[in-house]
Amino acid sequence: MAQELEFGLDTFGDVTNGADGKPLPHAQVIRNLVDEAVLADQVGIDFIGVGEHHRADFAVSSPEAVLAGMATRTSRIRLGSAVTVLSSDDPIRVFQRFATVDALSNGRAEVILGRGSFTESFPLFGLDLRDYEKLFEEKLDLFAGLLPQEPLTWQGSIRPPLKDQLVYPPVENGPLKTWIGVGGSPESVVRAVRYDLPLMLAIIGGDPLRFKPFVDLYHRAYGQIGKPAKPVGVHSPGYVAATDEQAKEEFFPAYKQMRDRIGAERGWPPMGRDEFEQEVARGSLYLGSPETVARKIAATAKGLGIARFQLKYSAGPLAHEKAMECIRLYGEKVVPLVREMLA
Repeated sequence: MAQELEFGLDTFGDVTNGADGKPLPHAQVIRNLVDEAVLADQVGIDFIGVGEHHRADFAVSSPEAVLAGMATRTSRIRLGSAVTVLSSDDPIRVFQRFATVDALSNGRAEVILGRGSFTESFPLFGLDLRDYEKLFEEKLDLFAGLLPQEPLTWQGSIRPPLKDQLVYPPVENGPLKTWIGVGGSPESVVRAVRYDLPLMLAIIGGDPLRFKPFVDLYHRAYGQIGKPAKPVGVHSPGYVAATDEQAKEEFFPAYKQMRDRIGAERGWPPMGRDEFEQEVARGSLYLGSPETVARKIAATAKGLGIARFQLKYSAGPLAHEKAMECIRLYGEKVVPLVREMLA
């Protein structure tokens, strides 16, 4: 591999259950997320990403505010979004907020820009879903123009034009590391190349190696413009426990509850245990003992040639204490094992 694999964690700030089996207040979930980042930092994980949602079952609507809290209690782990829903935000404000996180963390901020998998933010902020494509394309174009931190002249259809505009605060040792999150669209892959940005593949189901054509397209598109390709990363769900059986028994009830709740909104049938076992055995659910999870990550890293793997460890009401143990095992056991397998 061209570089040593980086290891990340992602959370969507799912509202978790407390010891009494009842959902915790959103405020407590947010405080727990900061503790999870502190542990991830302590056990040597490279990155933690916080997702953005605007609905009752997720606690985080402003990832940057949570990341700022994490920045003040960690020292080395990189801090980013997973993802920032750029389509329904203001690109200049997004840049300013991440520049602020970067300052608080002494240069550890990253942003992963995407469209998200939910659309609640559009009506919430007065946006028309019919403008879905245009909003993302123009806002990404504007955001990319901010990255060099030079006077920007820009014109589009979604806002008044800018002329020789500087944005503050600047990223101290810029540019801000910016990824494009992609769920499996060739157009999105080519767009990342057009803006010369690293690619984060959200692989949440099925054989991860089915995304190899997208990685190949990314490298081929870079070859056509005569530039070296930027890194490719993978975001996938998973969970680590002492044994395979323990991981399944602890994770399945919470995962099914989350999956069925979202599925009911989207017309999916309830998830059965067979489907779950299939994803664990041959899909994109990185679940089991440290050895099992490490083997699967190593296989994905080799098969796709990725530079970073991000484990989405949160799953609906799965308790904070279980998430903490998963983080500990991931950092202390899984990461060293994968490094050995890839050496």
